[in-house]
This record gives sequence, C-alpha cells and structure tokens, in this order.
Amino acid sequence: MEQVDVTAIGELLIDFTEHGISAKGNPLYEANPGGAPCNVLAMLAKLGCRTAFIGKVGKDFFGEQLKRTVREVGIQTDFLYMDEKVHTTLAMVHTFADGDRDFSFYRNPGADMMLTQEEVPEERLRNTKILHFGTLSMTHEGVRSATKKAVETARAAGAMISFDPNLRPPLWESLDIAREQVLYGLSQCDILKISDNEIQWLTGEEDFTRGVDWILSCYPIPLILVSMGKLGSRAYCGGKMVEAAPFLREDTIETTGAGDTFCGCVLYYVLQHKLFGLSDENLLEMLTFANSAASLITTKKGALKVMPSREEIEAEIKRGKKVFDTPKD
Repeated sequence: MEQVDVTAIGELLIDFTEHGISAKGNPLYEANPGGAPCNVLAMLAKLGCRTAFIGKVGKDFFGEQLKRTVREVGIQTDFLYMDEKVHTTLAMVHTFADGDRDFSFYRNPGADMMLTQEEVPEERLRNTKILHFGTLSMTHEGVRSATKKAVETARAAGAMISFDPNLRPPLWESLDIAREQVLYGLSQCDILKISDNEIQWLTGEEDFTRGVDWILSCYPIPLILVSMGKLGSRAYCGGKMVEAAPFLREDTIETTGAGDTFCGCVLYYVLQHKLFGLSDENLLEMLTFANSAASLITTKKGALKVMPSREEIEAEIKRGKKVFDTPKD
C-alpha cells in the first residue's frame, strides 16, 4: 500500500452554520462539510500532502455530500464507510458577534460513532507518517476501541501521533470520562495541539506555561502547541517556549476550523523539518505560518472546502508584518 503523509481517524459531519435571515425573519443555515480530523487533512492536502481518512457517515444524501467533498479536496476515502442504519452526524453552529461559536449536536447516535475495531485498516496505518485524532471518536465505547486500535497500530509501525482534544462537553456522559480519554491521548501523542480553555480545564492552571509544565511532568510530549485565539499561539519544545502574535482581521466572520487549520499547518511543518531539533527560529516560523492560515479561515464560512493556499498564507504574513512594523502613534 502506498505511504501517505497523514492519516486521520474520527468524525466527519455536517455543520449547519448561520447564513442570514429569511424574509419571514427566521435564521437560515448552510450545510457545510465539517469535522475536525478532515479539516486538518484538508489543510494538509491544500499544501500538497498525501492524506487519508478513516471514519463513517450515513448512507444518506448528507453522507454522499461529505464523501464527494472529501474526495474533491484531495483526501483518500478508501476507508470512509457508509452506515445503512444510522444517519450522518449533524451539528448546528450558532455564531456569536465576536466570531466564537456554540454547538448543538444531533448524534444519538450518529454514524461517526458506529466505526468498529474490525473496520480499522491496519495496513493503511502501517503506511502513514503521522496519525491524527481527537476525542469525538472516543466518546462512546465502540468507536473508542476503534480509535485506540488505530493509535496503537500506527505507533507500533513507527508513525508519529498527533492529538487534539477538541473538547465538546455536551457529547460526553460526564467530564470525568472526557478527562480520562484526554489523558489517554496525552499518553500516546508526540504532537499535542490544545486550546487555551482546554488546558485550563484539564490542568486547573490559569497560566498556560504552568499548565504545560503539569502535562510534561506526566507525559514527555516532544511538541506542545497552545492555541490562544486572539492572543496568538505558543510552542513548547525541547525546554523552549516560543510565542507568535495572531493575525487579527476586521473581516472575521466565524472561527469554525481555525484550530484545525492551525494544526494542519503545524503537521505540514513537522513533515518538512522533522520533530526533533527545532530551533527557536523554526518554531516561530511554524507558528507564524499556522497563525496566518488560521486567520484566513475565519473570514470564510465553513472550513473543509475553503482552506487557504500557500500563496494566500504567505501574502497574509507579509500583510501582518506591515501592520506589526508600522509605528504606533
């Protein structure tokens, strides 16, 4: 089997995002393809990487839309299964004035939960450089077992493991169970992307560096990325901490997929430069590229189909540098 750069396992779903108001005053929603793992792969594919997805959608028109879209953006779908009994998972996304979001999931059950251990393609996992996963594929026992089998198979074959908790509290029976599965992810990963609110929830530390120190005292993860929204991002690697400023835009409309876009760019950089031996300059370059891409995705509806190109990312970096370098009155 041909080797790919990154394989992801997890949820693929429809994000219903707000798209104006009808003539009768009712909110209109657009059915955007979504799901964090495939968003990450879509960014990687846009940058020229070979990617593959493992997951399940319903055998319905939403599932067909998702499978077609994933193929169109360049992600391999050989192991995207279609469930004949359970419908594709749906998420209603409410966007606040500042671009942040609130999610309501229709997933009791949803097709993404129905992936089984037997459907995990071991040969694909033995031929990938990186496996990426999150916790939405760990909320229920069946798909949790499938995810852990994928992680253990990829690790045994020498692949790097990338983990993004992507915590969605309403999907968990309890946050204690969520915490247990997040800790499993920390115990397995080489690359951790975690958001500001997630690290505070997990560690009880308001200060991000103290939170990272708590993680590292238990799990020696080589590269930890903390995404801080409007404050930018940080990388913790080899005893170093590097911080990069955000690229704030006045035309931001929503933040859906920003963290996934950021994560995809980080994985791309690791593929190009390796995981160990990254200098401060390397880490700053990586974060700057990832922050730039994340800012661009906030100006578009949805994420999976509209990932920025390398040229757009580099142009945004140049624009940002002009802003940073302009003297303040």
